[in-house]
Amino acid sequence: MRTLTVDIFVSVDGWAGSENSPGFFGYYGPELAEWIATESAAPQLLVFGRRTYEAMAGMPVEARDESWQRMSERDAVVFSRTLKEVTWPNTRVCDDDLVGEIERLKAASGVPLRTMGSLSVARQLLDAGLVDRLRLMTFPLLVGTSGREPFFAGVAAAELELAGQRVLDDRVLLIEYRQTGRDIPRA
Repeated sequence: MRTLTVDIFVSVDGWAGSENSPGFFGYYGPELAEWIATESAAPQLLVFGRRTYEAMAGMPVEARDESWQRMSERDAVVFSRTLKEVTWPNTRVCDDDLVGEIERLKAASGVPLRTMGSLSVARQLLDAGLVDRLRLMTFPLLVGTSGREPFFAGVAAAELELAGQRVLDDRVLLIEYRQTGRDIPRA
């Protein structure tokens, strides 16, 4: 059975984006760039939701770096009930049951599965207990009322165990968790 990694970039207050923040919340640096390049070079099957796929595929030409190029050439599946076709090669649209398809892919894929962003997809996979590694790239800011897309909103309670941590560029914290399959402590 292959692993599924979910990578989410968040502010300290849990927002996956902000009305006022640029990409990477304005904290893009050389170690973060190296981490992205290393991760995009690893063999993997990419799992996207429609909005994340459209954002990645629609990046302006001047923003398309080597990591973007590698990602656009990987095998990928886009989960959407509205999208009918994609422009990236080796990419297909799936409008089937997300959980059932991911279970099938984890059993049949020759490479690990990975999703970046795709908040709705990530939440559903967490709730189904299918995420082997949840990696939060936590940026050093509170976006407050300008926040949009609260990542943890609506996610079911689940106990996590720390699997690793790393500081990038002396300011961005990469925290890796595994789901334990146990309920959270309760009073």
